[in-house]
Amino acid sequence: MATSFPEIGDRPEELVAIAALRLDEEQLARAAGYAKRQEVAAGEVLFDVGDDSGDLVLCDTATLESLSSSADGTREHIFLTYGRGQFAGELSLLTGQRRSLTIRVVGSGAIHRVDRDSFRRLMARETELSDLFLRAFLARRRILRQTIGQTLRIVGDADSATGMALRTFAARQGMPYQWIDGGSDEGEAAVRSAGFTKADLPVAMTPRDTLPRVTPGTLSERLNLAYRRTGSGTSDLTVVGAGPAGLAAAVYAASEGLETVLLDSVATGGQAATSARIENYLGFPFGLSGADLTARAAVQALKFGAHIATPCPVTALKTEGGTHVLDLVDGTRIRTRAVLVATGAAYRSLPLDRWDEFTGSGIYYAATDLEAHAVAGRRVTVVGGANSAGQAALHLARYADGVTLVVRGDELGARMSAYLVERIVNNPRITVRTGSEVTGLHGGNRLEGVSLTARGDHGAAYRIDCAGLFCFIGAEPATGWLTHVALDEAGFVPTDRELTPDVLGRRWLDLGRDPLPYETSAPGVFAAGDVRRSSMKRVAAAVGDGASAVRSVHQFLALRG
Repeated sequence: MATSFPEIGDRPEELVAIAALRLDEEQLARAAGYAKRQEVAAGEVLFDVGDDSGDLVLCDTATLESLSSSADGTREHIFLTYGRGQFAGELSLLTGQRRSLTIRVVGSGAIHRVDRDSFRRLMARETELSDLFLRAFLARRRILRQTIGQTLRIVGDADSATGMALRTFAARQGMPYQWIDGGSDEGEAAVRSAGFTKADLPVAMTPRDTLPRVTPGTLSERLNLAYRRTGSGTSDLTVVGAGPAGLAAAVYAASEGLETVLLDSVATGGQAATSARIENYLGFPFGLSGADLTARAAVQALKFGAHIATPCPVTALKTEGGTHVLDLVDGTRIRTRAVLVATGAAYRSLPLDRWDEFTGSGIYYAATDLEAHAVAGRRVTVVGGANSAGQAALHLARYADGVTLVVRGDELGARMSAYLVERIVNNPRITVRTGSEVTGLHGGNRLEGVSLTARGDHGAAYRIDCAGLFCFIGAEPATGWLTHVALDEAGFVPTDRELTPDVLGRRWLDLGRDPLPYETSAPGVFAAGDVRRSSMKRVAAAVGDGASAVRSVHQFLALRG
């Protein structure tokens, strides 16, 4: 699943032209003002695959080349060559991911090294240069993702929960990687050559090492995407949850000079990234995928200097000496002056036997291209009666042999937008079953069929073939880790005017003020998006929540001094 950035072009010749962008003399001089000049000799390796992201390198009189290595380290090919005015660097300079390319000197001369801190200052102060670098980095990442023989190969079972979790994580992170089916001849040979067996799947392979039984967490750690402490040790704002609300907050906070950390337990995008198509988002009359929208937002946040770490589950929030402390699942503690809770809500599951067993191997909570390709040519079932279920059914109908949409209510249009209802009713590949429920799951190692029960048939069930069950039946707030913040009876977070005097208690009287907009019962802890009780559960509303909450964060930090 490739994220699309139309502004950088889609045709190969356009991508190469943008990737090889050259600064003019005035632009080069401005960029060099943030750098240190260095003489280099032919044959010298400035960075190798797997190194920390390091510096942006501007070419003066030296000539450089970047090389892409195969995952087994046996083959190299030239990715780009850089002369005067060109620059060596990739999107990893913003994400912190380890380098995907080797940078080598092929012609002796001078370069300008822009270190990590100076690069952040350049991106914040130089709008024109920032845009040029970002366009080139995005084009290079796109080319890397399209290149056969990327430096990261993952061998696994696409039908397994572990395999799907890895593919989802890699896709949402925009990683250049190659997926190899563990049951194919190529996959079996790759695993054998690394000294492992099928029992060790999934296996991740890089030129430096091989990771058996790899998880998103271990892969993130290896690629340098896990949490790393900020320079000051205490951030201004830590945002928990990287869906639309959290991403919007990170963009606005970082762009306004706050040292901002953004964490998510899975990957950037949240529930919105599972949407195949969003057609009612302002400014996109032809619609866009949730993954596309949130990928763009993540790049914006990185551009302004936000620190993003995934997967990075938070287990607890405490206050110590006026500073908030977030405990991570690995024992790391993050100190921060303010916290924004934007953990959203997760789709509910059905109370059926073997549900957990089939999750990720036939049961899905998303209907992106990744899941759609996994069930291509087979029959699938979508459960739910709101817009998310309708969009999923329409998207899956393009790939599956047929889609059965199961709606508990008696009318398809009760909770679904009229434009979706019309499209679904007129799509010959979609069968709608209103007044029905999924009551059974069938299969061996993966889902093969489901039982449906029509409520008017006195409980009579019938079985249909089903290679993929897509569940969109309402959501529960992700607030189990919030033990020191008041929640309502459903687990959502009340804020500002929703907080009654008995909930606020003595500490707010001592503060001598009322909660700020979006502030929770804990001073300095804010909530935005679907996790907030009174929020409108829409992507645009979540973006507005996140942006607006940052204004209150500024007010809170000003009050603290």
